[in-house]
Amino acid sequence: MSVHVIYYKDGAKRMRPVLSRPEYLALRNSGEQIFNVARVRGGDVAAKSRLLQMNYSCLPNEDGSLKGSTQTANTVGMDVDHVSPQEMEAVKERVLAKRETLGLLMLEKSARGEGYHLVFRRREGLSQEENLQWASELLGVEYDRGAKDITRVFFTTTASAEDLIFLDDEVFTDPPRPAGTPPVREGSSHLQEERAGKKAHPQPLPKGGEPQQAANAARGQESPSPGEGLGVGLSFKGIPYASLIAAFWRHTGGEPVEGERNVRLYQLAANLRAVCDNRREVLMAVMPRLGLSEQELQGIVDSACKEPVKGVSKVMQACIGRVKEMNADKAETDDGKDDCAQPPASVAGEIKVGALPVGLRESLAGVPESMYMPVLCSVLPLAAAYADQVEVEYCDGFRQHLGLMSIIRGEQASGKSVCKAAVDVWKRQLDEEDAIARRREEEWKERKKGRKANEKAPEDPKVLIRMVPVTVSCSTLLKRFKNASGHTIYSFGEELDTLRKTNGAGSWSSKYDIYRLSFDRGEWGQDYNSDQAESGVVSVAYNWTMLGTDGAMRKCFRQDNIENGLSSRILVAEMPDSSFAKMPRYGRRSAADEARIQEAVTKLRSYSGFIDTPRLRRAIERWVEEKRVEAAKDIDRVKDVYRKRAAVIGFRCGVVYYLLEGKETKRCLDFALMMAQYCLMGQIAAFGEALRNEYVNAGEECQRYGVNHSVFDRLPPTFSRDDLRALKSDCTESGLRNVVMRWKRDGWIEPIDRHHWKKTSHVPSSH
Repeated sequence: MSVHVIYYKDGAKRMRPVLSRPEYLALRNSGEQIFNVARVRGGDVAAKSRLLQMNYSCLPNEDGSLKGSTQTANTVGMDVDHVSPQEMEAVKERVLAKRETLGLLMLEKSARGEGYHLVFRRREGLSQEENLQWASELLGVEYDRGAKDITRVFFTTTASAEDLIFLDDEVFTDPPRPAGTPPVREGSSHLQEERAGKKAHPQPLPKGGEPQQAANAARGQESPSPGEGLGVGLSFKGIPYASLIAAFWRHTGGEPVEGERNVRLYQLAANLRAVCDNRREVLMAVMPRLGLSEQELQGIVDSACKEPVKGVSKVMQACIGRVKEMNADKAETDDGKDDCAQPPASVAGEIKVGALPVGLRESLAGVPESMYMPVLCSVLPLAAAYADQVEVEYCDGFRQHLGLMSIIRGEQASGKSVCKAAVDVWKRQLDEEDAIARRREEEWKERKKGRKANEKAPEDPKVLIRMVPVTVSCSTLLKRFKNASGHTIYSFGEELDTLRKTNGAGSWSSKYDIYRLSFDRGEWGQDYNSDQAESGVVSVAYNWTMLGTDGAMRKCFRQDNIENGLSSRILVAEMPDSSFAKMPRYGRRSAADEARIQEAVTKLRSYSGFIDTPRLRRAIERWVEEKRVEAAKDIDRVKDVYRKRAAVIGFRCGVVYYLLEGKETKRCLDFALMMAQYCLMGQIAAFGEALRNEYVNAGEECQRYGVNHSVFDRLPPTFSRDDLRALKSDCTESGLRNVVMRWKRDGWIEPIDRHHWKKTSHVPSSH
């Protein structure tokens, strides 16, 4: 049985199976002296020791003891701990919504009422921790990493509907394992055993009764495992069929679930047969069973092989290409070579959709190539908001969170709605959760409004709402931050001009402060002597995406506020010029594409804590230094200002890529550098002229005209102040002195006399 009650004998923990639902419910309700739930939730740890204990993940030793057991049950127990009161309902709804995919068998509220216990069907071939990681990614919740041992017990509460939320009778059965397959021993997962070549594979019999091993031996092939059906040892052009099958599931929306199993297996066989010489026996060797009998699978394979052969399908070609890319990435990661990562020469046309990770790749489905960058820039702040529990170390040694803000600018009717379509898919999970929270808030408002004069006002539910309109008032935004429990709030605005018009002078100034502070989670607040206005100080975690015209941007970022620091914190993307252009053609994003975007969202939400990205740090550090050299040679203070935060933004985009990809590949580094370069170019194009004019007016810097020829490179080996003044005639004397002092400080020049200098051999190349 999968459920075992824990009892004590001779001072040791022992287990006995729970055989039925009535027995299970009776045990849970066996007395107040055992289930002192109120005291436990109140913090009485001693009361917790009197609660009944259950184990769902392991089988007992031969003597009935628990300690040291290595035999896994057919189910997995998972502890989801430290859930805030505001999130409890949303987490429960998310688990119940995913119960079919998860294989949920039991869901209960934990004894303290600050989390949940889950029981789900074990995925064969994965260890206990791998099962927990899979469920964590699927549900978007963090499991208790201290509760990953199969002998872990759960303190059980009552059988009331409040405590025992879901129970399936299958948890009391013991489904038979595939013939010849012993219970999995913890610590040696299927993947580990397969790599080590230690797994014993019983052989299936084909139709004629001849052992498959003998049939394969005649062709010099290894025998497959019927239990796994992954044809260990068989390959196509050096690619194991197991890898192709895994890539096919990923490409077509994930592994099949009950109800679509036969159809999806037929599709797999129809695509796979072209790389199996259309041989039924090879397909039978490599096809996964997914619980089907040999006869059932044989019927599916026979049907697939009756179709006329048309060569390798586009889907299978994509799977083959994807596996080759992953193998190349693995070899590259193992070598640890990242010195070859260089920023792309140009951003336009650099994006290869197939090289992007899950989620970002599907975001570009049906999008014209000229609009790739605006779409990516629109979804990256939301992707970063989903990974709000992640902390990373930047090149300077300080730790950061993933704060991102983007503006997509383009003339009216330039196609900016393509960005909205992508964001709408990405924000579905937040929309669904916020809808529940907003209903609770509305119900509270109605109760408060309808109460009698002498009746006490109902308690504020303090719900977590993460999607807010860009026109939100400062007081409401402060309230949302208070209830955010450390999560990032997100806004999407279709019209930047609407935001500008709805924010008066005072409010708009406050919004500028909020936006700037949100980049690094600074503190912001307000204090009013009124019950009608929200007061307090909060940590600001706020990402947003806004669409707008060039005119709206000029009105928001004027000459008098261009130096307030917000412009350098924004990722600016520009829609392609649509003047006198033909109407673009958009494709449709398929249901499978949208499902993979949701998979990416779930994956991002599963990460928490410190994530180390040393290769990414080194790549960005080199890039920002190269831009410093370029800016110094050109005496370009605008580039020098914007390069610093463009590097941070590119780094954070690279972290999102890393979280979706799961490793620091060269593609990940190139993506980060491309985003940093694109961000720098966008900021200079949008704000550079206004910032240069401000420097000129302040007398602090000279305005830079013309093409990007380096002033330093154009000077002769030995030059005078007059030579420098001739190249920068619009620069003040104090500006020229500052330039010379910086070059001397960096070791680029040596003084000959008071008015002459010579170049040294220590000048770094900017190319």
